[in-house]
Amino acid sequence: MARPRKFDEQQVLHSATETFWTSGFAATSLDDLMRATGLGKGSLYGAFGDKQALFQRVLDGHCANVTAGLRKRLSGPDSSAATRLRALFDVAVAAGAPPGPQRACLLAKSTAELAATNAEVAVRAQQTFTTFAGLLRAEVENAQAAGDIPGDRDPQRMAHHLLTVLRGMEALAEAGMDESVLRDAADTALASVGLNQT
Repeated sequence: MARPRKFDEQQVLHSATETFWTSGFAATSLDDLMRATGLGKGSLYGAFGDKQALFQRVLDGHCANVTAGLRKRLSGPDSSAATRLRALFDVAVAAGAPPGPQRACLLAKSTAELAATNAEVAVRAQQTFTTFAGLLRAEVENAQAAGDIPGDRDPQRMAHHLLTVLRGMEALAEAGMDESVLRDAADTALASVGLNQT
C-alpha cells in the first residue's frame, strides 16, 4: 500500500512554476527544484516524473489559468463587448507603465525557449493561442451583434490580428518600451477593427 504524500501538491507546483518562470527550463536544475519545493529527488520523481514531466505539468497549469482568466475577462452581455475589448488592451498598456515592465508570460517565455525543439510545448502553445483567438473572435462577434463593430468585417481575421498585437505588446512591455508606444499599438489595433477608444 502506497504511503500518503506528506506535501501539498499545489504548493509544490506553485514553487516549481516560480522557479521555471524565473530561470527558464534549461537553466533550472534538479537542485534548484529541490531547493524551491523542499522535496528530495525521490519524492519529486515519484510524484511528478522527471524534470520534463514536471515542467509540462507547470506549463499546462499555467495555460489553463491564463485561459480561464481571459475567458472571465471577456464574459458578459453583448452590449458590453466593446468595453471589454478596450479594457483588455488597457491592461496590456498598463503592463508597461511604472513601476516597470512585468515579467514575460510563462507561455511566451516557454514558447520562445522550447517550441522549436519540444513537440509537447509547441502543441500546448498552439492549443492555447488557438483558444485565445476563439475567445477574441466570440467577443468581436458579440460587439458586432451590439452594433459596435461593423458587421461586414471578418471576425476570425480580426481576432487573429488582435491576438497578434496583444502578444506583441507583451513583448514590448517586457523590453521596457515606453507606455506611449503600447498605447499607440492598442489604439491602432482597436481602430483597425472599428473600435475607437472613448
